[in-house]
Amino acid sequence: MFERLKDDAETPLYNGCIKFTRLSFVLKLYNLKASNGWIDKSFTELLSLLHEMLPEDNVLPKRTYEAKQVLASIGLTHEKIHSCPNNCILFRNEYASLRRCPKYNAKQMTWHAEGRIRDGKLRHPADSLQWKKFDNDHEEFATETRNIHFALATDGMNPHGMQSSTHNLKLLWDNGIEVYDGFRDENFIVKAMLYGTINDFPAYGNLSGYSIKGQCACPICQEKTDYIRLDHCHKNVFMGHCRWLSKNHPFRRMKKAFNGSCEVRRCPYLKSGSEIFDEVKHIRTTFGKPFTKQIPTASWKKLSIFFQLPYWESLYVRHFVDVMHVEKNVCESVIGTLLNIVGKKKDGINARLDLVKLGIRSDLAPVKKGKQTFLPPTACTLSRNEKCALCETLYSVKVPEGYSSNIKSLVSLKDLKLKGLKSHDCQILLENLIPVAIRSILPKKVRMAITKLCFFFKAICSKVIDPGRLPSLQNQIAETLCELEMYFLLSFFDIMVHLTIHLVEETKLCGPVYMRWMYPVERYMKILKGYVKNRSKPEGCITERYLVEEAVEFCSEYLSNVESCGIPKSRHHGRTLGEGSSGCQQIEVPRLQWEQAHLYVLQNTPKIEPYISLHKETLKRRNPTRGKNWITKEHNVRFIGWLQERVGEQLKQRNTSVSELIRWLSKGPCIDAFSYTSYLVNGFTFYTKQHDNQSTM
Repeated sequence: MFERLKDDAETPLYNGCIKFTRLSFVLKLYNLKASNGWIDKSFTELLSLLHEMLPEDNVLPKRTYEAKQVLASIGLTHEKIHSCPNNCILFRNEYASLRRCPKYNAKQMTWHAEGRIRDGKLRHPADSLQWKKFDNDHEEFATETRNIHFALATDGMNPHGMQSSTHNLKLLWDNGIEVYDGFRDENFIVKAMLYGTINDFPAYGNLSGYSIKGQCACPICQEKTDYIRLDHCHKNVFMGHCRWLSKNHPFRRMKKAFNGSCEVRRCPYLKSGSEIFDEVKHIRTTFGKPFTKQIPTASWKKLSIFFQLPYWESLYVRHFVDVMHVEKNVCESVIGTLLNIVGKKKDGINARLDLVKLGIRSDLAPVKKGKQTFLPPTACTLSRNEKCALCETLYSVKVPEGYSSNIKSLVSLKDLKLKGLKSHDCQILLENLIPVAIRSILPKKVRMAITKLCFFFKAICSKVIDPGRLPSLQNQIAETLCELEMYFLLSFFDIMVHLTIHLVEETKLCGPVYMRWMYPVERYMKILKGYVKNRSKPEGCITERYLVEEAVEFCSEYLSNVESCGIPKSRHHGRTLGEGSSGCQQIEVPRLQWEQAHLYVLQNTPKIEPYISLHKETLKRRNPTRGKNWITKEHNVRFIGWLQERVGEQLKQRNTSVSELIRWLSKGPCIDAFSYTSYLVNGFTFYTKQHDNQSTM
């Protein structure tokens, strides 16, 4: 195999070719294939075309299979090898006979116990009540700080295999695995527990066994979910947020503003794992399409497989609400309602007819005028001018590079709507831009309610949270949702809006939101899903693509002018010394700017420091009554001329040597310079004010 590799590395691509060998050309082509995700069919067609274009005596492979055979000699082929669950080693060669991993990097695994800041604030799940309760209930597990707390995340597929996660988790909890700690130079038994699951809302229902559709769609309120069926809209909405207010809050007695009755109920409590297990332990479910009719019609559809874990019942929260999707859906509902976007708005004839049927808000009932039906404006209805003002504000927003996508590209001034919003776009809009964009529109009370909703999401998504502030946040979101119930129609309050009432309690129990949302999961899953070209075999596609990238990445380190695949390069790469990017023109630098630039360079050059000290001492000696500030100002004014005279005197003396750098610096820069409207240096882009006014970022 080595001989074949050597022959390919020495064989020219065709007779007389001095730039490429058979191996180097195939490697560069495969680098492009891996970097751009070409499928095998397109790569074969490219090889065939290149083979016809090159001289007839070329040795280029004609098919992808033949190209793989060239790379097979450098390890592109693969075999299934057992690996350590913690990615320490592969059980082959000297480890082939071992049953347990001999290595384990435990230094980082103890950070939560030894390295984190302990100031009483929520920075990490280890600061949360659930983590602390688990440690108190399982002291033996908590004593070994190298034990692992897992979170299970999925986004519709499992790329790493189809084994039962529960079986592995039970093994890690009951028996553990003996591993070697290279940091402490000792063997120990590592155990692990499942801290919770991170999923979007449909997967929440699948993993928990709770039906997230219908009347009791809230998995936290469960049978105490306050719902209203809207027959004309054909949907359930979830209200009753006054239950979370204090007992004497005035909103509880405002009948007309809500559903026509006083609110005397208390908010539902969070059920414990033991209570839920008692409800579901008798459910027997047979899976498969033939048995669909046998699935229970109650809220609980099945007994979650995670209840096989002995500690699962003791956790406060077993399945986390994904704040990323909640925030995205709330943002789309707010924007869609304000701008009356088709498919996103929560107002319409059906929503008004539901009000008539329920006998509430009679002032918003549809009014017939001849053959047409007129809908009276609500408190959150915008005129065309207000919609234009909102869209123009968002259209003109400029944010730092890398902060978000180009907001301008999401705004359609023609249709007065926002389109193509991603999850991160919604986060930026809701937490930062909407409060600014609505300052000049809407009634004050409505504007304040929406702004408070935006500020709530910004506070709850912080990386550091003060637990003492959580009760006020809970009261704030309860009042905000009640105010929104006053101003928005019933159809606005879907399950995603309702779930915001539970976010504070979940943060209090489980820790900061940024450790429990889907952003990192979906970003990595996007990479893995991009590997899949044959959807019937996703795991195989991911394996093959990963191995190809690994082999090409290894070989590209030994080839010149080949970029690494899989690692995006910054557009500032290679510009750390500075480079103009637009608006180049030659100018004559004004004398004042020339002196300022010259002085700046001189004062920041180490070899000039002796001259700076000498000049200041000379000024002090000649002006003994002057203060430090005067000496500094006089030094800045006279230093350039003094340095030129001093260096000139030294050059006249034969026994004095002056370096070329000092000679060059004393003369100063050229009076002619190039001016740019934008300049890149050290990863930053600087613009002139005129250019910045015309840009969108």
